[in-house]
Amino acid sequence: MSNLMGKVALVTGGSRGIGAVVAERLAREGADVVVTYVRSADQAETVVKGIRALGRRGLAVQADAADSEAVVNAVERAVAEFGRLDILVNNAGVGVMGPLDEITVEQIDLSLAVNVRSVFVASQAAARHMGPGGRIVSIGSALSRHTPFPGATPYALSKSALVGLTKGLARDLADRGVTVNLVQPGAIDTDLNPADGPAAEAQRALTAVGHFGEPSDIAAMISYLVGEEARYVTGTALAIDGGHSI
Repeated sequence: MSNLMGKVALVTGGSRGIGAVVAERLAREGADVVVTYVRSADQAETVVKGIRALGRRGLAVQADAADSEAVVNAVERAVAEFGRLDILVNNAGVGVMGPLDEITVEQIDLSLAVNVRSVFVASQAAARHMGPGGRIVSIGSALSRHTPFPGATPYALSKSALVGLTKGLARDLADRGVTVNLVQPGAIDTDLNPADGPAAEAQRALTAVGHFGEPSDIAAMISYLVGEEARYVTGTALAIDGGHSI
């Protein structure tokens, strides 16, 4: 486990699923944690209560990742409340999928706004407050590495863009001592993609280990990447996908 005592983290989309588990993991390792949410205020407050129960400071901030101003305001609110920002986890995302002929321009715009633009905007804003030891980690997808079924074009497009964004940010921020990395999950058991859902069997068949991962698997990798032991890891994309992309 990393020692994150004295650190402040912001986890976007941290009210549920992977984001909530990541927020709890960082708090368990000593960080004060801010989470953003769009509509799930009650769930966000539950996450914050869990953070506080661990003896850390927690805060929930309403911010729609599709709204660039709201994203920047969330970063500034974290700094204003806790005095600093050391860790940014870009977790908020949308899964726009469907038959190619039915995808609308509005859906493409939403996918790019949430999955790409918000990551850039949040990272740009957070970097202004980060010095040596700063950490930025974004959540991508195994579907950007290997897309084995039709209908995933908008999602694969947006998550693939994070590879170049991560590499560029890593170069831009290296002289500040800030690392930037990308985590690419495969099939993870969450309320939005349950291991007993209608698409679960097909996903298991595409995964070498034959089963879904847990949000804690992603949180464990992020814990490593934001810690001191990962100081020499930057600009890379790490697949946590049970062999989906091999």
